[in-house]
Amino acid sequence: MSEQRRIRVLDPRLANQIAAGEVVERPASVVKELVENAIDAGSRRIEVDLEAGGARLIRVRDDGSGIEEADLPLALSRHATSKIASLEELEGLPSLGFRGEALASISSVSRLELASNIDDDPTAGWRVVAEGRQMEPRVSPAPHPRGTSVTVRDLFFNTPARRKFLRTEKTEYGHVEEAFRRLALSRFDVAWTLRHNQKTVHQLPAADDPAGHERRVAALLGKTFLDNALHLDLSAGHLRLSGWVGLPTHSRAQADQQYFFVNGRVVRDRLVAHAIRQAYRDVLFHGRHPVFVLYLELDPAVVDVNVHPTKHEVRFRDGRLVHDFLFSSLHRALAEARPGEGQGTDAPAADGAPAASAADEREVREAAGRWQQQPMALHEREERASPDRVRAFMEGYRALHPQHEETLLTPQPTSPGAGGTAADMATAERQDAPASAAPRLAPEDATRPPPLGYAVAQLHGIYILAQSERGLVVVDMHAAHERIVYERMKTQVHQGTLEAQPLLVPVSLAASAAEVATAEAEREAFARFGVELDVAGPETLLVRQVPALLGNADVEALVRDMLGDLDRYGRSDRLEAHVNELLATMACHGSVRANRQLTLAEMNALLRDMERTERSGQCNHGRPTWTEMSLKELDRLFLRGQ
Repeated sequence: MSEQRRIRVLDPRLANQIAAGEVVERPASVVKELVENAIDAGSRRIEVDLEAGGARLIRVRDDGSGIEEADLPLALSRHATSKIASLEELEGLPSLGFRGEALASISSVSRLELASNIDDDPTAGWRVVAEGRQMEPRVSPAPHPRGTSVTVRDLFFNTPARRKFLRTEKTEYGHVEEAFRRLALSRFDVAWTLRHNQKTVHQLPAADDPAGHERRVAALLGKTFLDNALHLDLSAGHLRLSGWVGLPTHSRAQADQQYFFVNGRVVRDRLVAHAIRQAYRDVLFHGRHPVFVLYLELDPAVVDVNVHPTKHEVRFRDGRLVHDFLFSSLHRALAEARPGEGQGTDAPAADGAPAASAADEREVREAAGRWQQQPMALHEREERASPDRVRAFMEGYRALHPQHEETLLTPQPTSPGAGGTAADMATAERQDAPASAAPRLAPEDATRPPPLGYAVAQLHGIYILAQSERGLVVVDMHAAHERIVYERMKTQVHQGTLEAQPLLVPVSLAASAAEVATAEAEREAFARFGVELDVAGPETLLVRQVPALLGNADVEALVRDMLGDLDRYGRSDRLEAHVNELLATMACHGSVRANRQLTLAEMNALLRDMERTERSGQCNHGRPTWTEMSLKELDRLFLRGQ
């Protein structure tokens, strides 16, 4: 039997080595910690220099407030910080780094030099040096401009076992660049520079206007991201969500362009991830991942960032409110991303979105009304066509199709305040105009054709070819009509109460005390979808009723999944997901099939329906329903003007 050891206080050097295992995983971890310190120091310019992917050298320079001479040795001590001094400050934490462990942990596994100056005199300044287990830092004079420089050399030089786990220079540099990208996206008001092996990779000026923000996003994520993203800025109560969300058709095989910031801090949170995933569920192709750069702002007192050593996870005081706000905001934004103009505030509420207060809902709707950018405007950011070009387009189309008239392929719901159905209005319009006249446009669109233009032909019984003011539009007619039918069926279902089906024999579920408590607290959530759930005992639940559409479903599994969702995320959409799956199947069978020959009027009606329908850019399975080639692209294809 081994000898029993007594409890004792760890040697400070050993404690720092252990702490370094939490804080310093690789060079990217060092860059993150040092840059966060620079941001907290009020810096407006931050430069990062690397050699060998950061394994040989990491240097972070800033122009922040600096560190006084007397505080330099203390800066390398554990749990020494200038950022918090009381529990009250910890609860409302405005800074990024606050544990006071980073510099001590980094210096314990590297050769670290810290130089700083709090004056504008560049000849002043001091530096402190620490090497590995040498924890007696040496302070000496060192000229330095106002701000701080931290130089880290030979990472893990004294811990060979950990150095062996570093990957190739290319891999480690890739992790550092990703960390740099997150940090640069978190603060647009800071100028950033990244160099690797004396080569400048990124040089980003400070940006204080929307155009500057877009330039930085394009520089870090590529212009393609920005061209295929929707900008949003929505508020409800003390919550504000802004940033960019990618169109469902612009997705990726990996979740490598997903950036979410809470009060300027990048986080990876399960609640946030679930809300975003659910918002994209109905429009994203299976196996694909959405792209986004989103910023959530809220009162620092209602979010706890001190729940993980790396501070990547957070805990919200009211997680359900945050989840509902994120889901409904993104769901609405994606729904309004149709091939049309701004839809105003009359768009239907997000399907399945939990009820919020009247004031919060009104604020979200007002913000949604201010948001006008649509994919047609984002696709190539050109100025609208001139009146002469529009006139020429309309004359050319009428010459090709003198008998054109617009009809509706499927009935439209009555818009709020309208005096009749859309079909009635369309019929009235046709009776008022001669057959040779161009299709009547809404007053605000009288100077230009609709976004998807007008049909000119059908290709192989599958695709509709249309001429728009910008070029050529190709539509997958089955996929497009499938989405139109699906959205209308969802609207009809969710406008009323789902038909419920009482069970001949109630299903008894053995449940934990927590599940019983959740069932009692969320009785209304179950009733909304036609589920009657009773508490039959301290550990027993009875399911007496389910939606008629799901009469053949596994009731016990469905209810248990709903209970789990309600407990974890504060809401459940399991039933809605099952209902929508059935509606999608029904819509697929009810939409126009391939090889069906459509008349010109039917093709144009389908285009108009697409412009009115939410999420019409994707079919029910997430595939794109239409694409466009501009005249510039067509000219390049045929080498015109070259």
